Parts: sequence; C-alpha cells; structure tokens
Amino acid sequence: MPSSPSYDAIVIGGGPAGASTAAILAEHGHRVLVLEREKFPRYHIGESLIPFTFGPLERLGLVPLMKASHFQKKFGVMFVQPDGKRSQPFYFHTRYDIDTVAQTWQVLRSEFDDMLLRHAASRGAEVREEVTVLSLLRDPAHAVSGVRVRYRDGREEDLTARITIDATGKEAFASNRLGWRLPDPKLNKVAVWTYYQGAPRQSGLAEGTTTVAAIPEKGWFWHIPQHGDRISVGVVAEGKYLSRDGVRDPKAMMDREIAQNPWMREHLASGTQVGEYWITSEYSRHSQYGAAPGLLLVGDAFAFLDPVFSSGVMLALKSGVLAGDAVHAALAADDLSPARFADYAVAIRQSLENMRKLVYAFYDPQFSFKDLIMRFPEAADAVTDCLSGDLGRDYSTLWAQVGEFVTLPADLPYGAPLLA
Repeated sequence: MPSSPSYDAIVIGGGPAGASTAAILAEHGHRVLVLEREKFPRYHIGESLIPFTFGPLERLGLVPLMKASHFQKKFGVMFVQPDGKRSQPFYFHTRYDIDTVAQTWQVLRSEFDDMLLRHAASRGAEVREEVTVLSLLRDPAHAVSGVRVRYRDGREEDLTARITIDATGKEAFASNRLGWRLPDPKLNKVAVWTYYQGAPRQSGLAEGTTTVAAIPEKGWFWHIPQHGDRISVGVVAEGKYLSRDGVRDPKAMMDREIAQNPWMREHLASGTQVGEYWITSEYSRHSQYGAAPGLLLVGDAFAFLDPVFSSGVMLALKSGVLAGDAVHAALAADDLSPARFADYAVAIRQSLENMRKLVYAFYDPQFSFKDLIMRFPEAADAVTDCLSGDLGRDYSTLWAQVGEFVTLPADLPYGAPLLA
C-alpha cells in the first residue's frame, strides 16, 4: 500500500505568491512545506505596491508590520511626457481612505519577501531554503503527488503531498515542463534597470510618488523612490527600439534613454548610479491551465503581465490568498479535484484581463488617458480603480469607451483547470 502523503500541501517557491498561500494554509492548521531555491533575503525586482495590495496584506495580518516598517510610503503616481512635461501627482486619497487603501509602499523586495516568508513560518509553515526542485512526482493515476528535490549537500529526496502548488514566479516550473507556457500575443518588451543614490526627490506626500515617464514608441521609464536614499530606475520598450544602432550594452541603453528625457535627465543628474545594470526580456506569459490533478498554479507561475502599472505583487498576493482559502476548502471537503479550483482560476483571469486591457491601450499609439477622459469624463473613476488594482469588477462600460479609440484584446482562453 502507498504511504500517506508527508504534507497536505507543498509550495514550490517562497516569493509573495508562495509565502501568502503557505501562510493562509498554515493558519488553517494544514501541514505545509515551502521549498525555496535561494537563501532569503535575496534580490528581486518589482518594488512598487499599488493601493489594492492593502486587501491581501490585511488578510495576512501584515498591515501593522508594513505601517511600522521603514519602507517608503507611497501616496500617488505621476506621469511625464517624452518632452519632460509632467502631470501633477495623482494622490490615491482623492478616491480612497488615506489610512487604508490610499497609502501603500515602495519596497525593497529582498526585505519585503523575507518578511512574507518569515510570516508564513510564524504561522506554522515549514520553510526549507536552498532546495532545488528537480521534477514533479506522479501517482499511479498520473496525478501530481509531490516533488523530487536536491539539497545543497547533493542529497536527493522525494517529498509527497495531497496537493503541490507552483509559486515559482516567471520561471513557471510546472507550466514550462508541461508545455503550458504561452506568450502574450503582443506584450513582449525588454526592461533594463539599475539604481541611483543621492538623487533628489519630492517632499511631503509626494516623496514616495512613482513616476512613469514616457519615451518614444510607447515605451516608459519607472522612477521609484525607496528608503535609504535609493531610487530604482528602469526603462521598458521594444527590444528593437532599445537596441537600435546596434547598441547591446544595458548601461548604454539606459544612458541613451535618460539623456533623451528631460525630466529623467534632470532628476538623476546629481545622483550616483550604484550597483549593476539588469536586463530581462519577453515579459508577459500565460499558463494554458491553472490547475491539474494534484497541482495548482499561483502568482507569476499562473501568468505574468507587463509591469507598467505595477500590478505584479498585488496579483501575486491576491492569488496566494485566494489559493490558500480554496485549497483549505478542498482539503476540508477531502476533494482536491481540479474542478474545485475553477472559481479561483476565473477570479485571477478576470483580474489579469482587466489590467491587460489597460496595458494594451497604454502601448497603442492611438490612445491616451487624457483623450479618453476628455470624451468620457465619467471614465476617470473607473480608470483610477482599475489602475489601483480593484480588478475583480465588471469594467465593460470602460472597455466600450476605450474601444472608441483603440482595438482591445479579447480575453485569452487560458487558466481553467485541466480536468483529466
């Protein structure tokens, strides 16, 4: 007879999606194991939280920790045109409560992710770091029954669980190996980024404002003030634009774009670039399926969306919380069939598709938010809510209005559970 599974759930990956899933399951009293390839704290990009991150953080019990942290408070966002002309900062408290949703943070991901993972451990999850997952295990019915791992000392072991949760981020361990990983039809950009020390920033409520500065051909800069007098600076555009004239060096790409945007040039001139230059490509990817027998995908392993509106951490935390509650209900019912996770998949895909439509519009040369709101003033609140991360809503009126300017993408038929 086969032995009983060692755990109720194994979570592959200790980032925001994995840590939040594990924290919820452990809080419910389940035996949860988190397997993390690296040793935390570790470097990661994706540093700006949007307002509706508040809900998952509140559900996890982390809002008091965040409020007491040294992370840079963020109250708004500002947009800059290619010629350097800037908008006034948009403050979230003009629409939301300043003591809850309207105050968010710019985080150092090494510290933020470590806090999330330690929080999961404090709730009762077992965390093992520096462990490489080699493969998925299968039972006689071909359902996923756990993972084979290799420890730092070279020892290998098979670990079993009633359900395995893939939270491996952009690496997308399961969907890559199962042939489920699919590119977005158009959102294939390149990002280059680095950090500056000692550059000027605004004061008061505007000190932590994210600035999104446009560049030609619908690319953009991010300018994210962080604690410790550090600013995260990156540029995102088509690879053929950033590498024009044969430029391949990330530093040369960044320097050229900074020189061409008056606002970025002015705000970085007195700062000192520190650390290395990073580059990544082919941002947006989707998994054809969100679950299969014995397997569930969360966070970026489910789908990764272009980061222009900083939705990544919010979506990771939201999916982790929803997945944790869904897996708890399935374990309590002693029914882990993939169909039980259909509602979870629909909720995450709805959030992704709402944000994805705005991202497509942003990159279309025929679209501007200013033109939209001049023609449809009532659209301003809906745009604000969507950009702030209130994504589980029906925005069909907004999409009809945006559709007066550009053709929006159809929803991708991805994410549903693979039932057999």
